Amino acid sequence: MQNIRYALDGRIAVVTFDEPNSPVNTMCLQWQDDMVALAERIVQDKDAIDGIVLESAKSTFFAGADLKATMRLKASDAPTVFAGIERMKKTFRTIETLGKPVVSCLNGTALGGGWEVALIAHHRIAIEDRKIQFGMPEVSLGLLPGATGVTKMTRHLGLLGAQPFLVEGKLFGPAQALEMGLVHALVAPGPDAAAAMRAQALAWIAANPGAHHPWDSKDYKVPGGLPSNPKIANMLPVAPAMLKKQTRGLYPAPEAILACMVEGLQVDVDTAFRIESRYLAKLMTGINAHAMINTFFFNMNAIKSGRSRPADVPRFTPKKVGILGAGLMGAGIAYVQARKGIATVLKDVSQEKALQGKAYSSKLGQAMVDKGRMTLPAMAHMVDLIHATGDVADLKDCDLIIEAVFENRELKARVTQEAEPMLREGGFFASNTSTLPISGLAQASAAPGKFVGIHFFSPVDKMQLVEIIRGAQTDAATIAHAFDYVQAIGKVPIVVNDSRGFFTSRVFGTFVMEGAAMLGEGIPAAAIENAGMQCGMPVGPLAVLDETALSLSVHVMEQTMADFAAEGKTYVPRPGEALVAEMVKQHARPGRAGGGGFYEYPAEKGAKKFLWPGLKALYEKPAVAWDIQTLKDRLLYRQAVETARCLHEGVLTSVHDANIGSIMGIGFPAWTGGAMQFIYGMGLPAFAARCASLAAAHGDGFALSDEVQATIAKFQPVY
Repeated sequence: MQNIRYALDGRIAVVTFDEPNSPVNTMCLQWQDDMVALAERIVQDKDAIDGIVLESAKSTFFAGADLKATMRLKASDAPTVFAGIERMKKTFRTIETLGKPVVSCLNGTALGGGWEVALIAHHRIAIEDRKIQFGMPEVSLGLLPGATGVTKMTRHLGLLGAQPFLVEGKLFGPAQALEMGLVHALVAPGPDAAAAMRAQALAWIAANPGAHHPWDSKDYKVPGGLPSNPKIANMLPVAPAMLKKQTRGLYPAPEAILACMVEGLQVDVDTAFRIESRYLAKLMTGINAHAMINTFFFNMNAIKSGRSRPADVPRFTPKKVGILGAGLMGAGIAYVQARKGIATVLKDVSQEKALQGKAYSSKLGQAMVDKGRMTLPAMAHMVDLIHATGDVADLKDCDLIIEAVFENRELKARVTQEAEPMLREGGFFASNTSTLPISGLAQASAAPGKFVGIHFFSPVDKMQLVEIIRGAQTDAATIAHAFDYVQAIGKVPIVVNDSRGFFTSRVFGTFVMEGAAMLGEGIPAAAIENAGMQCGMPVGPLAVLDETALSLSVHVMEQTMADFAAEGKTYVPRPGEALVAEMVKQHARPGRAGGGGFYEYPAEKGAKKFLWPGLKALYEKPAVAWDIQTLKDRLLYRQAVETARCLHEGVLTSVHDANIGSIMGIGFPAWTGGAMQFIYGMGLPAFAARCASLAAAHGDGFALSDEVQATIAKFQPVY
C-alpha cells in the first residue's frame, strides 16, 4: 500500500491515511487500490485484532475525490465508473461489518469523500476547533455523495434532517456534529490532541467490542420515519416541485440526491448503496458536473492561490483606507472594510453626508445583531472604525484611497487630485468605476503607476466579486497590493486589463441590450424575461435594466459617444440602446429608482412589480415569429461571444478570471461553469456553428471570427 499505512499496535489495527507528495489525502486510484489491499489485510488479521482506528498523517483528515480524474471522464465511461464506486464501497462495507469496533480520529477537516471515509467508523472523535469543517458539499460541484454518503446520512438523520446537508450541501463544525450525533466525542485542540483522541479511541473499543452501525440492527428505525410514513408521504410530491422551482431544472445533482434519499430508504442498505452508485456514475460522467468542478473547484482555487497576482511582490496588509463618496457604493465599501477590522475614513462633501453613509453600517450591523450573527460590542467596534468626515485632511496617511463618486470623468479627476496627496508614502489610489477606462482616469493622477481600478458590485455587502483593472501605466506592485486588499476584505478578486467597460460591464451590457433589442424587434416582453430566467440568469434582462437604471445606461452611451467624438470617431449604438434612450427621454421611464421603467412598482405593501402595460402597445408585434430556445440562446451566446472577444483582445488573460467573473459579477448561469466553460462544455465546433446561425439571423454581435476561435482553442484547459 502506497497511500495507506497499516500497523498493529497490540491488538489494535491502526490505519493511517498518508498520500505521498500531497498536502491532503484524496480518493485517487492508488488509494482505491490500497483500500482493497487494506480490507484483505484486516480480514486476514481478524482474529488478531480487537478494533480498528482510522487516522490521518496530514493536517486535515481527508479531502475527498480525485477531481482531475473526474474531469477526464466521458459519458461512455459510466459503466466503468459505476464498477469502481461499487468496488470502493465493498472495501468500506468489509471493514465496518467485520464485527470489530472502528473509530475515526478526526484531526482536521473532512469534506465530501473525506466525510464518507469518516463514516466508515462506528464511533467518531474530533478536535473541538471552529476552523474544522465536516460535510458533503458535492452538490455545489454537480455531484452527490455516492461513496455511502447519501445512504448513511439519511439513515443517521432521517429524510428531513439530512436534506440540508445533502441537497443543499451545508457544512457543519465539530460542535454541531456532536449535537447531531454524527461525532460522538470532542477533545481540546493542542499538541496533545492526537494522543487524546487515540486514548479515547482505545477506551471506546475496549468498552464496545460488538459495535456496529445502527442500520445493521434488526430493530433499527429511520429517524422521522420512512417515505411511507403519512407525514413524509404527504410532503414527497411537493419537494421535487419546490426543488425544480429553485433549480429551474438546470442542475441535475440536487434532484438526483433527493431521489436517491427517497429510493434508498425503501430498500435494504446494500441495495441503497447500489442506487447511490448509479446516480453518481451518471453525474460524474455528465457535462454539468465537469462544468461546475472546473469552475468552482479548479478556477476558484486558481484565484484564491493568487494565480492572477503579480509574483515576487511582498504581501500588503491594509491598515487605513479612505473612501471618497458616502453614497450607497462608498457606504457599502466602508462597511465591508470595517467588518474586517480596517480603519476607514469615509469622506463626502460634508460631514452630514458622510455620517449618513456611516449610518448604513449601523443599519447592516444591527441586522446582524438581530440575527444573532454579531454581538453589540462587536457592532459598536465595527462602526467606530469608520471615521465620517467632510475634511480631506482626515485622509492623511491612508494606505489606499478609493474614489466611489458618480460616473463623471471631470468629477473623478477633481476628487483624485484633491485626495491623492494625502496618501502615505508608497500608498496607491483606486477608482471604483464600472465603465470609464482607467488609463484615461489616471491622467488626473500625479502617479499613474500607482493608480488602479477597483470595481465593486452593488450591493457591496452581498456581492463577492471585485474586478481589478490594470491601466496602461499601472505597475505590478499596485496590482498585487490591490489583489491583497480585495482578499483582506473577504472578496474574490479577478484581474483584467483596461478597456471601455472592462470585462464585467462590457459583457453585462450585451445581455441587457440583447434583451432590449428583442423588445425592439416586437418580441413580447414577458417572453424575453422568461427566457432569461429559464436559461439560468438570476432575473430577466429588462428587470436588470430597471434595477441598474435605464437613465444610467443612457448616460454611459452618451459619455461613450462624446469620447468617440473627441477621438474623431463615430460611435454606432448597439441594438437596444436606442430603445432604452427612447424609454427614458420620450416615455419618462428611467428605471425603478425613478418610479418605473420596463416594470411598474406598486406602492402598496407586498404588491409585486409587473411589466409596464405600455410596452405591449409600443413595441409588441404579433406577426413576429419567435421561439423560446432561440431567445435563451441569444441571451447566453451573446455574452459568451463577448467574453471570448475579451480573452482574444487581452482584456482577460485567463479562463479562471473569465468563468468566475462571469458568474459572480454578471450572473451568468452557474450550471454552465461560466461563459468560457459554456463554450468548452459544448465543444468549440458546435458553439461556432450555432454562433454562425445566430449571426446570420440576429447580427454581428454573434459573429465568431477565426482569430477568436483560435484564442478559445489556445486557452482550453486540459486535465
